[in-house]
Amino acid sequence: MIETRMATERAFLIGVDWERDGWDIESSMAELAQLARSAGLDVVGMLTQRLPHPHQSHYLGAGKLEELKARQAITPYDVVLVNDELSPAQLRTLEDELGVKVIDRTALILDIFARRAQTREGRLQVELAQLEYRLPRLTRMWTHLSRQAVGGVGLRGPGETQLEIDRRRARQRITQLRREIAEVRAHRERYRQRRRQNQMPVIALVGYTNAGKSTLLNALAGSDVYVADKLFATLDPTTRRVTLPSGRVVLLTDTVGFIHRLPTMLVAAFRATLEEILEARVLVHVVDITHPRAAEQAATVRQVLAELGAAHYPTLTVLNKIDGIEPNLSPEELVREFDLDGDVVPVSALKGTGLPLLLERLEAKLMEAERVREVTLVLPYDQVRMLHLFHERGHVEDVSYLPYGVRVRGRFPAYLLASLIPQLHPVVEREGQRRPIERMNRYESHIPSPQPFPKHSV
Repeated sequence: MIETRMATERAFLIGVDWERDGWDIESSMAELAQLARSAGLDVVGMLTQRLPHPHQSHYLGAGKLEELKARQAITPYDVVLVNDELSPAQLRTLEDELGVKVIDRTALILDIFARRAQTREGRLQVELAQLEYRLPRLTRMWTHLSRQAVGGVGLRGPGETQLEIDRRRARQRITQLRREIAEVRAHRERYRQRRRQNQMPVIALVGYTNAGKSTLLNALAGSDVYVADKLFATLDPTTRRVTLPSGRVVLLTDTVGFIHRLPTMLVAAFRATLEEILEARVLVHVVDITHPRAAEQAATVRQVLAELGAAHYPTLTVLNKIDGIEPNLSPEELVREFDLDGDVVPVSALKGTGLPLLLERLEAKLMEAERVREVTLVLPYDQVRMLHLFHERGHVEDVSYLPYGVRVRGRFPAYLLASLIPQLHPVVEREGQRRPIERMNRYESHIPSPQPFPKHSV
């Protein structure tokens, strides 16, 4: 049996330095090279040019374009990767001039997503994003698209070009995909509704791609989620149960990583997935502190969260991979050195450093987000089954058995008290004072109902 393998394609990278997003050209091109390697390409060269903006027809200036053609003889390449999203005209002109395949940054990211998507939901979302990207670019994809299809006998007429047929089929497929993704969103919403009924709090891991979110999930939950030193290794949200220091159980969700210049069609297509972030009570922003552009990456994540409508969510910043930087730096020194801000915890998810402190800070942040109250109440013996809810979703400090019921003292979230106290009829105690049922409403007035986070369209 003869094993055949496709030769690795050689990629040449080009980019225009026009400082539109705050990233310097060196860092941006280094990330493009990392994307290329994640897509299985061999980077053989790089060319950049400083311009006020990319050329309207062929991206690079005329002189640099000639230089790029000359490089083909010195360093042969099979594909040219462009560090921006190209218009259909720019794409067509570059391919005609260079005689090789040209892929822009958006198409490259879409290709990586297509390679990594494992679930049906992920594949649907990626296919939708790819079709919406390709639809206006169909004119350059196949040479046969200018042919006309004519009818049979008695049906002859001007006909329909193959391009029009392919566009129509693409639009039909986009409509079908949107319908199927809407069904996925409805299924996810039903699942979220069950979680809301169970009052199980959700904590979402967010961050730049390859920051170590999946490794952190595995370390905290003892799970075996797929981990790789690749961009976008995780596309489908993964949820695991994590026990906090008080014994309370929460759901920790790993989400798709962000990247600067994240294609807008990807954000729209992955709306069903990204809505997991909007359901969280607390966000854990994971930052790769060893990356030379850690501050810029953190700013990109905050920008995407703002676009999703989650900028105001309670957030704990985790400075990951501290085993790879200078030891003995305090969190304050790390924040100053890497120009970060917010409530931070330094950890090494790979080695387990700082995880106990992270769980403590995470629980404190969750209590703050849920407006946890310290109360004492009495469960009548016919309602004692509720005791396990207080153990599971709060922190029970003391339990004592009285002739008329079970007295429970502890710290509990406001939503739990607001939902359960109306079911307790004989006695509620607070601050050492017994209150009969007729004064229940006065007690409840001290417990503000939790305000749901607003839904935002992506």
